[in-house]
Amino acid sequence: MNLTSPLSTAGKFAIEVDGLECRYDERVILENVSFAVKRAEIFFVIGGSGCGKSTLLRNMIGLHLPTKGAVRYFGHDFVTASLAERKKLLRSFGVLYQAGALWSSMTLRENVALPLEIFTDLTRKERHEVVALKLAQVGLTGYEDYFPAEISGGMRKRAGLARALALDPEIVFFDEPSAGLDPITSLRLDELILHLRDTLGTTIVVVSHELASIFSIADRLVMLDRDTRGIIAEGDPNNLRDRSEDSRVREFLNRRPEPIGQKGATEV
Repeated sequence: MNLTSPLSTAGKFAIEVDGLECRYDERVILENVSFAVKRAEIFFVIGGSGCGKSTLLRNMIGLHLPTKGAVRYFGHDFVTASLAERKKLLRSFGVLYQAGALWSSMTLRENVALPLEIFTDLTRKERHEVVALKLAQVGLTGYEDYFPAEISGGMRKRAGLARALALDPEIVFFDEPSAGLDPITSLRLDELILHLRDTLGTTIVVVSHELASIFSIADRLVMLDRDTRGIIAEGDPNNLRDRSEDSRVREFLNRRPEPIGQKGATEV
């Protein structure tokens, strides 16, 4: 059951971020941030602590609107959209939050059905059919009536992903998907992300600092920096790790400090 249709069939970009400024009161966190994400691309946003990764995500998905700039989904500006237009754009993407963000008082069936109740006119039977399909996609068939406290952390992540997929979104955002997971469970989640992209053509945006995930599934990435309040690198992770002229990028992607004599002029 396809619940949504593409907003646009033209153009190669699913997301365009243009001149974004993000701040809290008078404190500027990010400024003049620009990048684009291609359709069916797995795109990572990386950087050290306090660089603005989570702030960027919140500004992109509407939890906090930027003070300047544009966020376009399939050519439609989310920032300046009317409430009706924004509601339509919200249906084009799903979000897997860091801790899963499941309602503890609801079963997995009820959690996954929630977006369907809010955004669709499906009957109860139809909603249950969609929920069963989404839970099957993430390997949770048979757990419909379990509560979040009754399943493992990795299963809660997958249940959160099932909810993010409820409306058949064309884009899915992942906020630190491997946080709190053991290496094997994290690997399985990476495999699931690849499967989503390869079978459904879903565009994936991942906020993460996990090198294993970055080098196993990322097509491209941008790296944010706290001091410059913006992007200091963009491109293929392997190329940036081995050939970036910025020592901060090499150190982050290799996870080791470079000898002082090898540090580039871009060091701050």
